[in-house]
Amino acid sequence: MNNFRSKYRNRYYLANVTPFGTIQLHQRNPLIIALWSVAFPGFGHFLIHKFFTGFALFFWEFYINQLTHLNTAIMYSFNGNITEAKAVLNEKYIYLYIPVYLFAIWDSYRTAVDENKLYLLAKREHAHYPNFSVSPFEMNYLDKKKPWIALVWAMTVPSLGQLYIHRIISAILTLLMTMLIVIYSNMIESLHYFLLGNLSKAKEVIGAQWFLYFPSIYFFGMYDSYANAVELTKLFDLEQTEYLKRNYQSPNFVLHKGEKM
Repeated sequence: MNNFRSKYRNRYYLANVTPFGTIQLHQRNPLIIALWSVAFPGFGHFLIHKFFTGFALFFWEFYINQLTHLNTAIMYSFNGNITEAKAVLNEKYIYLYIPVYLFAIWDSYRTAVDENKLYLLAKREHAHYPNFSVSPFEMNYLDKKKPWIALVWAMTVPSLGQLYIHRIISAILTLLMTMLIVIYSNMIESLHYFLLGNLSKAKEVIGAQWFLYFPSIYFFGMYDSYANAVELTKLFDLEQTEYLKRNYQSPNFVLHKGEKM
């Protein structure tokens, strides 16, 4: 969003509507953002719209996890098989994982605190921001979203809830990771045996290293879809309110607290 072309430019904006999603400032709980980084590095940064940083941290965690077989070691340790966990864990790369993991938690928390401060400044400035964006590839606009619909679609297939609220970048990542997890973990085949009551065969075919990524991806898609549907609806209401005040409300109009219209 180029805000330096007009001599009447503003310093801070609440939102920017782009063809691939709506970037907005709103109040966030930094602790929740940090906890999503605990669940999977990069998720906290996706929630605060730092996509390049989020992608870097996400794929770093995924790459190191695959090299060290960390998920498999976690599975063995949760089952009390400490010897097997030590045997499968690759110590050669595990110490590369820890600093980046801690950085993701710290940086997402710090940035969430900063963005909360920027939100307060932007809200006081009442700067105009676009509510409609068109490109040869995609179209996006502000409108009301139903959070429960976003949640239901996210529960069916990860990424559908994000597509509903037009978070294209997050949806692409979620969909690609879901496809990889389903294919390499044999999750559908294991579910088939589970539904048939053949639990031993279901345990045999499931790939724990890949499958343990799924809970983080699945629940992140649900949270991301629901939370942003709520905030996008608030943003739509705010933009409509500001537009009507600016164009139709008399500057001499005063509504006192408790007064009925």
